[in-house]
Amino acid sequence: MLDGAQRASAAERLWAAERDRAPIEPLTEAYPDIDVVDAYEIQLVNIRRRLAAGARVHGHKVGLSSPVMQRMMGVDEPDYGHLLDTMVLAQDTPIKADRYCYPRVEVEIGYVLGASLPGEGCTEEDVLAATAYIVPSLELIDSRIADWRIRLADTIADNASSAGVILGEARKTPAELAAAGIDLAAIEAVLYATGPGGAEEEIARGDTGAVLGDPTTAVAWLARKVASFGVKLEAGHLILPGSCTRAVDARPGDAFRAEFAGLGSVTARFE
Repeated sequence: MLDGAQRASAAERLWAAERDRAPIEPLTEAYPDIDVVDAYEIQLVNIRRRLAAGARVHGHKVGLSSPVMQRMMGVDEPDYGHLLDTMVLAQDTPIKADRYCYPRVEVEIGYVLGASLPGEGCTEEDVLAATAYIVPSLELIDSRIADWRIRLADTIADNASSAGVILGEARKTPAELAAAGIDLAAIEAVLYATGPGGAEEEIARGDTGAVLGDPTTAVAWLARKVASFGVKLEAGHLILPGSCTRAVDARPGDAFRAEFAGLGSVTARFE
């Protein structure tokens, strides 16, 4: 475990890396004694700094929600990061790739809460009852760690490698999806890319079952997890439960479209 000065130093290094677009060596190498508690505290140092500058908490994201990623990181549960209002990006505005170190996109459904979730003991039923609507989304992830050489503490400290989110226009309640015969745990998702030549091609395919078997389970896990830090998932918050597909690098000139069966689509363009 690190002391307060080491946590502050690690947080400052991540802050400068993001500000200057200058990735740093892994914190797990610079601070061999860092643990998960340290990493969440480092994340919070920089989140509080952004809140003090006027940003607002817009929601949270779940990371490491697939068995493959958990095995790779040697963990048996996901991690999480914060979504701030300054991280919400518009479909119709090109994203400047040079604002980021190593931008990638992930295909996810989003849960927008109409009511706050209970913390300890939160269930999937609680999540569905509190969800105002489901929305198609792309999460923009990034790493302030050089070459994505991350271990668990690195990504947690780095706000779970989150950088932004783009939402599609569709809004459907869980009840509307169920009435249409659409299982939230089995929504097929396809990611298409359009390169400089203008041709669109499929580059990734998956479904929401890749997220802990059911993305609603990931949201319930998150509600219970943040409760241990005295945090609630509140009405109006957007929750990203995890990616349906592999992450895809985003470069200037790239355009992406994610299509969710029975839900709709979302797009993002990079310049």
